[in-house]
Amino acid sequence: MATTEHPPSRLRAWMLEGLSDMGKGVQQAPHAAPEPPHQGQRWWRVMCLTGVDYFSTLGYQPGIAALAAGLLSPVATLVLVVVTLAGALPVYRRVAEESPHGQGSIAMLERLLSFWQGKLFVLTLLGFAATDFLITITLSAADASTHLVENPHLTSTLHDHRMLITLILLALLGAVFLKGFLEAIGVAVVLVGVYLALNVVVVVTGLWHVVTAEHLVTDWTGALTAQHGNVFAMVGVALLVFPKLALGLSGFETGVAVMPHVKGDASDTEERPAGRIRDTKKLLTTAALIMSCFLIATSLITTLLIPEREFQPGGKANGRALAFLAHDYLGNVFGTVYDVSTIAILWFAGASAMAGLLNLMPRYLPRYGMAPHWAGAVRPMVLVFTLIGFLVTWIFDANVDKQGGAYATGVLVLISSAAIAVTIAARKAGQRHWTIAFAVISAVFLYTTVVNVIERPDGVKIGACFIVGIILVSLLSRLARAFELRVTSVTMDPMAQRFVRDIASRRIRFIANKPGRRDKAEYHDKIEQIRADNDIPDTEDFVFVEVTVTDPSEFEADLTVRGEVLHDRYRVLSCQSSSVPNALAALLLEVRRTTGCIPHIYFEWTEGNPFRNFLRFFLFGQGEVAPVTREVLREAEPDRAKRPRVHTG
Repeated sequence: MATTEHPPSRLRAWMLEGLSDMGKGVQQAPHAAPEPPHQGQRWWRVMCLTGVDYFSTLGYQPGIAALAAGLLSPVATLVLVVVTLAGALPVYRRVAEESPHGQGSIAMLERLLSFWQGKLFVLTLLGFAATDFLITITLSAADASTHLVENPHLTSTLHDHRMLITLILLALLGAVFLKGFLEAIGVAVVLVGVYLALNVVVVVTGLWHVVTAEHLVTDWTGALTAQHGNVFAMVGVALLVFPKLALGLSGFETGVAVMPHVKGDASDTEERPAGRIRDTKKLLTTAALIMSCFLIATSLITTLLIPEREFQPGGKANGRALAFLAHDYLGNVFGTVYDVSTIAILWFAGASAMAGLLNLMPRYLPRYGMAPHWAGAVRPMVLVFTLIGFLVTWIFDANVDKQGGAYATGVLVLISSAAIAVTIAARKAGQRHWTIAFAVISAVFLYTTVVNVIERPDGVKIGACFIVGIILVSLLSRLARAFELRVTSVTMDPMAQRFVRDIASRRIRFIANKPGRRDKAEYHDKIEQIRADNDIPDTEDFVFVEVTVTDPSEFEADLTVRGEVLHDRYRVLSCQSSSVPNALAALLLEVRRTTGCIPHIYFEWTEGNPFRNFLRFFLFGQGEVAPVTREVLREAEPDRAKRPRVHTG
């Protein structure tokens, strides 16, 4: 359709470059090149892609564990490992099986709920997912700046500039995405390989010092016994502090999200990519085992070798416990190399999280009609998320410890939702033992989430801000797009096509009818009313159009029109849609396209308050049908001479 709009400015054109038609499908993530079906990378290479998020938590996890549990850090970390291997890992292996195209647990729960309650539930989960990804960005940048500031060669110069450095790192991240970011799996493989190799050196060195200095272990066990009395008391306290260590569970949702990159087998199909599912399970299991070994070893050596005061805010090991050991036991040269590697993987973890954000929102919101058009372009969203990152960094003073609670909340809510989703899936599949097992796991994660929220409510506050923001923007967007032609295609069965061909030889007249009893009297009275209201002679004939509202919360869908003859006399076109006016407008435009004639449609005015009727249309797809149908047609066809005619009496 020709328009008279002025050409956009160069800046606007650049900002909206690559803007997708959000109604026609999910936009390709900006960080991943399109791949042919069933192609991809070997699973261990893709593991490194999720590993930049998962493994990079070693940069701050040991220090957070020491602050939370003190001398009990190794015991509490052991509890974390048990929960990881016996809880999170089985859950996400099942998620990979149920959602093999990277949709994750949110999509599993989305299928269980319909109507507006389902949409609001998904929007709530999106809020917590956004919290998870965004805090990954800000926390990783804050910890990267900590490693930079605390480096012995730079500490005197940069010590008072942590906030500025963090903001610069966030700005650089945003600038890279504005330029165009291709998340190369090869880069992730190098970063993860180097980082894990350096950590192996640090861990082996630390364990050697622990073993050779026998008094360290005896002093530690003696102090534990003096504080807690017996093993059962230690385990009990470790269970209580476990929620504070939940950062070590991050990475599983990312592991499922990268499934489309896993190569799989040549025999895989889009409906059932068995090889991709199998290799993704290998990916999740291997990553969990590697991380579990590192968590146990690093918590032990940092607890035994680093004085407790150094973990406190302002201490040299705060937010960088392993880097402290690298400098202290292997020298400043190795320590600097370790710092550079840590900064690189933390920055790349932020890039991975930003890419996740840019991929997550278009996966759901456009299908709900709950995203403004510019949200389909990468660059405006990058600016939005970068500015929010600046705000979060300022609120938390670029402090790793302060952001830990918010990060853990986002992680735990997603894992809890995944556990609930697989519990429901197992129950539907009739798997009684798995249902019980997943229900127990769900209870553990729900308990952990509640305790974490009570002790550190920052995550809920940030999550609530995201949820309110997403819901508000979504509803405003849905309102702004209410009069769009939301039917993607119209298909008429042979009988419907026959009706249209027959009536096209005269004047095409439709009557919009709300189906009731569908008896002979209903159709007779309706025709007589339309004739009287519009002064139409008896010689003119009509075809009834009836729309049944299915799920009014859906935004776009195909329209299938079925023709039938009722009571041996009345021709009726019936269809199902999320919105009566949009379905009627789409049918009229399709009839005009196929016949070349301008169709007429006749309504009766809806009784009641117009504003209340509009709300009924907005929420339930019906209400003030006649004027809304006309408005949808006006937006879809700006040429008044070609526009189908709407009559209301």
